[in-house]
Amino acid sequence: MNDIIQIDVEKILASKAGKKARYVPRFVVSYLKKIIHQDEVNEALRQFGHKQDLDFINAFMEYFNNSFEVHGIENLPQDDRKYTFVSNHPLGAQDGLGLAYILGPIYKGKIKFLVNDLLMNFPQISSFWVPINKTGKQARNFPQQVNAAFQGDNHIVMFPAGLCSRKKRGIIKDLPWKKTFITKSIQSQRDIIPIHFEGENSKFFYRLANINQMLGIKFNIAMLYLSDEMFKNRNKKFKVTIGKPIPWQTFDKTKNATEWAQYVQNAVYAL
Repeated sequence: MNDIIQIDVEKILASKAGKKARYVPRFVVSYLKKIIHQDEVNEALRQFGHKQDLDFINAFMEYFNNSFEVHGIENLPQDDRKYTFVSNHPLGAQDGLGLAYILGPIYKGKIKFLVNDLLMNFPQISSFWVPINKTGKQARNFPQQVNAAFQGDNHIVMFPAGLCSRKKRGIIKDLPWKKTFITKSIQSQRDIIPIHFEGENSKFFYRLANINQMLGIKFNIAMLYLSDEMFKNRNKKFKVTIGKPIPWQTFDKTKNATEWAQYVQNAVYAL
């Protein structure tokens, strides 16, 4: 039991803010513990934190009582080639872990997600993550990390928007997708598998995210509430639709990489 990692907000603050963490008011620390559900997360980790990889993810889904209605499973390739799987990003937790839950057993765990390094706080599933810290000092290593992932021997799973979906004029949709998955899939000759994940966060989350953007605050405040959203999405069933592979040769000179990224994003929302 002593070997099981527990979430500790104070230690995370110290690792991120260094000596400045001492100036964070106690009521703020207490509030952070509440919104990330520190006690509940740690209780869950005590129950199944000894499990690893797919066993851990299976236990997570059982704990949160989440299930998936998967359409288009026949579109998943079964050959020895490596592919790029791209999905919209409506939730922040159950969508990422859900795709690992769906794709992991099919591809015998040979999948890598390009994700924010916050998920690396869960070492039980760190074998699935390529940590991408776009806001800290590690940002300068981003190209090298991505290149290594695409040249590796695993399927790549990405949320090209980078951030969770936003709600604009009553419609929940990703921000414009970044072009990286297009350029790197061409370079590594990986066909792209489009996936649409159906789900939504709370109205509070979307309001906060929109205020964050409107005020031009660089730090993604809404991200702090993703654990809270994860618990709000407990006991839910999600619909996941997998589209047909798009050959990498499709992405020719008739469009630039940004336009092709928009093309694939549109294809995902058409599923």
